[in-house]
Amino acid sequence: MNGPYRQAATAIAMATCLALSPAAPHAPALAATTAVPPSPIRQAPSFFRMHVGRFEVTALLDGTHPFPASTVAVDARPGEIERLLADQFLPAPFEGMINAFLVNLGDRLVLIDTGAGDLYGKEGGGLVSVLAAAGYGPEQIDDIYITHLHEDHAGGLLRGGKPVFPKAIVHVSQADFDFWTNDSNKASVSPLLQPFFPAIQKVLKPYVAAGRVKPFAPDADFGSGLSAISAPGHTPGHSFFRLQDASATMLFWGDTVHMAPVQFPEPDIAIKYDWNVPEAIAARKAVLAEAADKGWLVAAAHISFPGIGHVTKLPHGAYQWLPVNYTLNR
Repeated sequence: MNGPYRQAATAIAMATCLALSPAAPHAPALAATTAVPPSPIRQAPSFFRMHVGRFEVTALLDGTHPFPASTVAVDARPGEIERLLADQFLPAPFEGMINAFLVNLGDRLVLIDTGAGDLYGKEGGGLVSVLAAAGYGPEQIDDIYITHLHEDHAGGLLRGGKPVFPKAIVHVSQADFDFWTNDSNKASVSPLLQPFFPAIQKVLKPYVAAGRVKPFAPDADFGSGLSAISAPGHTPGHSFFRLQDASATMLFWGDTVHMAPVQFPEPDIAIKYDWNVPEAIAARKAVLAEAADKGWLVAAAHISFPGIGHVTKLPHGAYQWLPVNYTLNR
């Protein structure tokens, strides 16, 4: 730096020092630092896109909510839940996901589960905005496949009392449809599950009235590489959906795992939301073993977003979740 530039820089530096010096006469008071208000606790709309063979799958985050693992776990030893959560640096309760999945089958655009809609308050109901961020609208959905009729999987059929999907056919297992739409079954479940009956009946009602609910039989084949696998236990008609193209397979397993930090290392721990605890445990252990043996991709409703990954075996009957690698190059 030469000539006038050096002189100008020196003058500016001297003036700055004088202005900031406590001994400087008539030094201007420093302005108080203005606190920056915190941003609203809301992330960007969340979707993640990948391919399974020729099919495009988009994971959609409907919302997150605190999951009270230590109070809803069944058959856990004292302190075991907190220890397993602490092993992964998680508090109790920890933040649970509400994931849904959009599948472009080429001839049809299908949605697997719908999130919670209005039924979880501010902790759900983000599906429509996330769909829009991913480039789709509810009016484009041809078919909706519900893994089971719980509020956080079927609640998104309705928002503000109105059907969200104007043309979609809703596919639910016959066993779940018959159970949750019949109030005489209320007496057979715990008080924790009884509010599901009116909630589910409400969100299904306009679709039933329009003739757009089609119950399916166990292990139904829907064509275009999509089929159902019966997995009762969590509910009477809890179902997996298998998407297959040649050697590529993705399994949408609904509520097989609610608490990843707990139920992968300890698959025998169930939750109070399970309709039949022994059957739910048996279904989980069977599909964990099969998914690990066959190397399937798994799409999970309640595993940290995007909820897609693989299962691997560990010693002593434990399993591990390996999430897919995040990429911007699909």
